[in-house]
Amino acid sequence: MSLQCCEILCQNITSSHLCEFSVLVLLYLDVFSGQTCPQSLRNSKDEDFQKAFLPNIRMFLHKDNFNIREWNRLSHFNNPFGFMQMKHDDVMPVVKLISKPKEPLLLPKPGGDGCVHCAVVGTGGILNGSKMGAEIDAHDYVFRMNAAVVDGYEEDVGNRTSVYVHTAHSITASPIFYRKFGYKAAPHDEGIKYVLIPEGLRDFQWLNAVIKGERVAEGEYRNRNARTYYSGQYNETRFYVLHQDFLRYVRNRFLKSGNLNRGYWAIVRPTNGAFAIFTALHVCDTVSAYGFMTDDYSKYSNYYFQKYLKTNVVFYANHDYIMEKNLWKSFHERKIMKLFQKAKPQEKTEKPPPP
Repeated sequence: MSLQCCEILCQNITSSHLCEFSVLVLLYLDVFSGQTCPQSLRNSKDEDFQKAFLPNIRMFLHKDNFNIREWNRLSHFNNPFGFMQMKHDDVMPVVKLISKPKEPLLLPKPGGDGCVHCAVVGTGGILNGSKMGAEIDAHDYVFRMNAAVVDGYEEDVGNRTSVYVHTAHSITASPIFYRKFGYKAAPHDEGIKYVLIPEGLRDFQWLNAVIKGERVAEGEYRNRNARTYYSGQYNETRFYVLHQDFLRYVRNRFLKSGNLNRGYWAIVRPTNGAFAIFTALHVCDTVSAYGFMTDDYSKYSNYYFQKYLKTNVVFYANHDYIMEKNLWKSFHERKIMKLFQKAKPQEKTEKPPPP
């Protein structure tokens, strides 16, 4: 699609904010396999979802879709939504190392029903004692993120990981923060695919080392052997980097928090879990989410691996957890995805007929 075509497309579309990405470089078929699945969420009859959802948005950043014009366009947006306050020479050489994905992130399983069925597993305490492990592992693919502790918790959270969504910070900090709960390293199942959220300069410094197989040359991870964090499962054909347009699309169309109007707006972004869910919504036909915040979150510990410790959910200023909670509930009620919940909805009581 040429720039001219994109500009014409922008002029002819009347649905809200499709031109919010400045130059539209969105509708490229490098995302989904294009298979036909009758129960695919793409066939949702929900009008609001269909207006906001762009099934073929460009999801992944790579050397073939990045040039000086793209750099200039994306320099107007703060990270992770662009490259504001970052230097061209710190980013461009790294992006030029990222190979274009040779196939969609996920494909239908051979011998299946032609659909891609995915589970996205968060770390919420609601999974403690849930016995959802077998149900989670029964999906075609399982997404996890952050401190994805599995050993010792299989009955509740399963043991498979097909896709691990992370930042440089989460993959390095989680083994330190959560080692006491048994978390030693990021998931490294045979054939696993890794998805990186490039949230800042440190992620490009990290990415440079991962791709080259070298130690990190500069920044807060200097001298770390980046590839060791993938436990031998790094492979450039199974490593994907989310595009800044995709991250901004998720925020602007689905999770545009009121906190963006506050003084700390520059740090406000969706959680890694939210980006994982939206990645799944764009590469899967059906999505079931487990371990995400629900209305009764105060009943549960912050994390499922805090098995014998009741803690409160920690609210960080850079994320709007309540907005995300409400969105997942809304998606569930509108049958866009399935959300694991323990709370039963209150039954409506009818008033007796007048005498």
